[in-house]
Amino acid sequence: MSMFCHQCQETARNKGCDKQQGVCGKSETVANLQDLLIYTMKGIGFYGHELAKVGHYDEKGAFFVVKGLFATITNANFDEKDFVRWIKEGQEIKNRFKGECEKRGMKFATVPPEAAWSPKNDDEIQAAAASGRGGWLTIENEDVRSLRAIILYGLKGMSAYGEHAYALGFHKKEIFEFIFEGLATIIDDSRSAGDLTAFVLKTGAEGVAVMALLDEANTTTYGHPVITEVKTGVRGNPGILVSGHDLRDLHDLLEQTKGSGVDVYTHSEMLPAHYYPFFRKYDNLVGNYGGSWWHQKEEFEKFNGPVLLTSNCLVPPKESVKGRIFTTGVVGFDGMTHIADRELGKMKDFSKLIALAKTCKAPEKLEDGKIVGGFARTQVLAVADKVVAAVKSGAIKRFVVMAGCDGRHKERDYYKKVAEALPKDAVILTAGCAKYQYNKLPLGDIGGIPRVLDAGQCNDSYSLAVIALKLKEVFGLDDINKLPISFDIAWYEQKAVLVLLALLHLGVKGIRLGPTLPGFLSPAVAKVLVENFDIKPIGTVEADVAAMMAGK
Repeated sequence: MSMFCHQCQETARNKGCDKQQGVCGKSETVANLQDLLIYTMKGIGFYGHELAKVGHYDEKGAFFVVKGLFATITNANFDEKDFVRWIKEGQEIKNRFKGECEKRGMKFATVPPEAAWSPKNDDEIQAAAASGRGGWLTIENEDVRSLRAIILYGLKGMSAYGEHAYALGFHKKEIFEFIFEGLATIIDDSRSAGDLTAFVLKTGAEGVAVMALLDEANTTTYGHPVITEVKTGVRGNPGILVSGHDLRDLHDLLEQTKGSGVDVYTHSEMLPAHYYPFFRKYDNLVGNYGGSWWHQKEEFEKFNGPVLLTSNCLVPPKESVKGRIFTTGVVGFDGMTHIADRELGKMKDFSKLIALAKTCKAPEKLEDGKIVGGFARTQVLAVADKVVAAVKSGAIKRFVVMAGCDGRHKERDYYKKVAEALPKDAVILTAGCAKYQYNKLPLGDIGGIPRVLDAGQCNDSYSLAVIALKLKEVFGLDDINKLPISFDIAWYEQKAVLVLLALLHLGVKGIRLGPTLPGFLSPAVAKVLVENFDIKPIGTVEADVAAMMAGK
């Protein structure tokens, strides 16, 4: 078995990618180096957690771990050289942490192998990766392996949200220290399955905290999202297409393209940038081009101009467009131009993209319509009385939360079919790229309330939680599950895992999860989730719609 990765929904046979290439496109070498980077960060986490107990905090080291975990998320980085470099940097940080422990006279009865490993050169790193050091199958007990995977994937989602907040100058050391604690927990062989289960729920609680932090960062910097019509057509100018989630990168690019004759378009998860009032001042932010991440091979080719990938999700590109795709942040792919991180107090330098754009043809038109979004918490809560009245009058019978991820599997048509099959007195609440399954359908409105309320990116799932909690308060209910809300969640990668854990922490039960339950759940762990939280797989469209409308 040359690699083993089971972190995403598309993992082979819903068990794990175990050949020479993952379904996502990463090679076995990259997969094994990612495992080794995580192995290194677990060692950092061991020392970092011990130092946190005595009040020592190393922000630079903590952020390295956050960024490193983010880099191993699905479809973020495919570049072997990046991971070798990060492993070496991680070893330096781990040794610095270890030295700080020694300076403080801290002694440990046992030091886990993740903390003790100390490669001398690149050859030792490559050999360790090839041997499978740090891989999941080194953990023999499948239930322990499953629980550790849930925690790690929750930490990856937490790191992604934390990194975006950090780019805007927002962070809380308590969140970063929790990530240290999580990494230390999953290498502690004294932890029982019961201990790990409790920590899974604790990860959900911290998930709510980090999503709240990112919400604060985005809204403080760019204003609260407002209801907005976003154009999907094109103009005749050359353009730059921005994909991913990082609003600060879009901000820097728009500043540098002002008055240049180059238009800027959003793609996939960058669509909700249009909802923030701050970005309305840029008249060269034209609209949204294309759909969700998995359509990018065809859409990037037809765009004609340069494309900027600011975070996951990158699909290994066609050779014909490889020279036009630029990466930044944690994103990497061999042979693509990478835009370096911004220096303190400065913007990233996007001059190469702008220069290339000026030599390219205008984008080919894919469509010419509009998408309506911006229904984040402040906009929905501003009309809460109208929503409550519609529920009490029977005009709105049910809210269905269909947030999460899109993907290329045919089974994801389920979400489009559910949207079409829901009766006209049901409203869809959404966030994330799952919305591309139905956000262009003519579903109409209920008394002026659109039947699809898009809160934004997967990063904005916090808004949906706040809306649900506020409605519980307005209706005077003692249990969120008594609301006329059903959850029909599409998941793909590790941010969705964190959102799920956050919902469980908030007490939400009866969540439908699809298109498949995670492959990293052992039968026993899956049984616990079903029995304690009523997690259920999706079924047929007709049966699920009927059950949700009946509150089941």
